[in-house]
Amino acid sequence: MTALDLNSDLGEGFGVWRLGDDDALLDVVTSANVACGFHAGDAPTMRAVCTAAAARGVAVGAQVSYRDLAGFGRRFIDVEPERLADEVLYQIGALEAFARAAGTRVSYVKPHGALYNATVHHDAQAKAVVDGVRAFGDLPVLGLPGSRLLAAAGSAGVEEAFADRGYTPEGTLVPRGTPEALLTDTAAVVDRALRLAQAGEIVAIDGTVLALPARSLCLHGDTPGAVDHARAVRQALVGAGVELTPFAL
Repeated sequence: MTALDLNSDLGEGFGVWRLGDDDALLDVVTSANVACGFHAGDAPTMRAVCTAAAARGVAVGAQVSYRDLAGFGRRFIDVEPERLADEVLYQIGALEAFARAAGTRVSYVKPHGALYNATVHHDAQAKAVVDGVRAFGDLPVLGLPGSRLLAAAGSAGVEEAFADRGYTPEGTLVPRGTPEALLTDTAAVVDRALRLAQAGEIVAIDGTVLALPARSLCLHGDTPGAVDHARAVRQALVGAGVELTPFAL
């Protein structure tokens, strides 16, 4: 591929609590998945990230979640589809207010954590997320290749890959909390990114080679060495002639 988007989860602080280095990552990525207050994020944080992203020309995306501050959105919730759709719409609308105040707009939507993983196979919740997005407007939806989410999104679906997460042979993410869920070595993260960009492939934890022509590559902001990983990935991709550009603006 000649062009690739780099996205990262940002704005995941709350009150006096901070997670990750938003400013450093905004100097690296081309798209920011901004927490909308349900798993993390609050009004000042949302506004600050939108303002900083707009100043750098970074696309702003709504990172929607279950209503789960205590669990950081990493616990499955069997919420009714109609309510889930409304809560997705609510979160996008909240972020859009801060994006407009910063002179930009919400350009896409990406589910967070347990909601992201649920929409890989859960038809009702995948449709509910897409219904919430469509109630707001015609926005791209970022998700895992082969997921029910992207099937529900149709032409609005955008495939992404993960530079620092382990993959199962089936192409899903290794659950967090298991030994091979995260890649923590910078060289391994860089190799993953280059192979994806140059060959459209990712290697699963058992050695299976997965064809994965993703348009966006996620670099998590809360993993050990996240900023170093991100800077090294950006430098390697630029050095390989890959154009780094948002998939949506």
